Amino acid sequence: MAGGDRGTPRRDTRGGDVARGSGVSRRAAVLLGCGVATLAGGAAIASRCARVTGSSTRSSSDSSASGPTLDQRVSQAVASLTLEQKVAQMFMPTPEALTGVGQVTAAGETTRKAFASVPVGGLCYFAQNLIDPSQTKQMLASADAISRDEVGLPLLMAVDEEGGTVSRIGGNDGFDVDNVGDMRDVGDTGDPQRAHDVCEGIAGYLSPLGFNLDLAPDADIVSGTSQTMARRSFGTSADVVTPMVGQAVRGFLDGGIMCCAKHFPGIGGVEGDSETEAIQTKRTLDQMRGKELLPFEEAIRQGIPMVMVGHLSCPAVTGDSTPASLSKAIVTELLRDELGFDGIIITDSLQMGAVSGLHSASELGVTAIQAGVDMLLMTPSLGESYQGVLDAVSTGTLDEARIDESVARIVRAKLGYAS
Repeated sequence: MAGGDRGTPRRDTRGGDVARGSGVSRRAAVLLGCGVATLAGGAAIASRCARVTGSSTRSSSDSSASGPTLDQRVSQAVASLTLEQKVAQMFMPTPEALTGVGQVTAAGETTRKAFASVPVGGLCYFAQNLIDPSQTKQMLASADAISRDEVGLPLLMAVDEEGGTVSRIGGNDGFDVDNVGDMRDVGDTGDPQRAHDVCEGIAGYLSPLGFNLDLAPDADIVSGTSQTMARRSFGTSADVVTPMVGQAVRGFLDGGIMCCAKHFPGIGGVEGDSETEAIQTKRTLDQMRGKELLPFEEAIRQGIPMVMVGHLSCPAVTGDSTPASLSKAIVTELLRDELGFDGIIITDSLQMGAVSGLHSASELGVTAIQAGVDMLLMTPSLGESYQGVLDAVSTGTLDEARIDESVARIVRAKLGYAS
């Protein structure tokens, strides 16, 4: 997955297409809720974040002299979308998967045509898409303008920017931004404020570029011999990781960007790598409650807008080898019902080896949605997965009301953070 929307042979000096009709001059300001609220103090931040995630103690449907409430705006926005548009909002592919272009570094006519066909809810960008600040700002602004033109909603523009070994901007030669380093080193300081400051700093360079979602922080607790998460996690115990994750969430939100705790219910103690193979934990639910779930619970308390579910199997919890991302017992019964999370639940990449062979591309998204997932990250075939969900609604396998539930959560986040 690599950097330019090359819908025509015409190329600019950055390797992307000439962004004709891209709407760059119409770039919408990214007024991210929690970042704006920072100006008014901590109470305002907490109120805004709670409202967006649906955890406010005061109903957002209360009447307001200033206009429609957030609940009313969400309902109106969802009602304005066709079924095809609603289903598309549940997908977050790479720009390459959306356009069919080998390397996307701009959002021009090719992106506009692709978006008209499948107006996805978000795009996930990687280092190959990001050349320098000017190019990145123009690309993201253009993509957002296209989304607003097509469906009247901002686009979730996401990046994996954890720091250390997972960094697309920090340390990238095209950007004058240092890599903040591994979160393990942050955890080793024993100071949660350090996690806050580092993540607020990451938000501070992502937001001006146009990103409104960072797929971080990592909320896993490292144990066992696997080194997959060794440097990405804040540490090896719940006592260390839990407060670090909580303050990381506050740092991102205080810095004006949405964030995503991952990889629920915790892959830090699992052997192997879900990128290439099936992974499994032998932990029971009671054991998880006393360890792995604690950082996620803290993230929820701090107003996390999104949680990513990993692909680990939890047979001691679910009774079978179904990956967590496709399991109703994990997604709905545990994360949604027991932990009370009402923000966006997104899968880990559905191209990973741990899930890629379990279902066809047309069935995979349906299975995840049946489990309770709201957004599908990087399905193996965007077109097939998208059509598969539409067909499932047509046949009654999925109810449109179930689609509406997820779309309402997605729209709520967009209107609360990125309008």
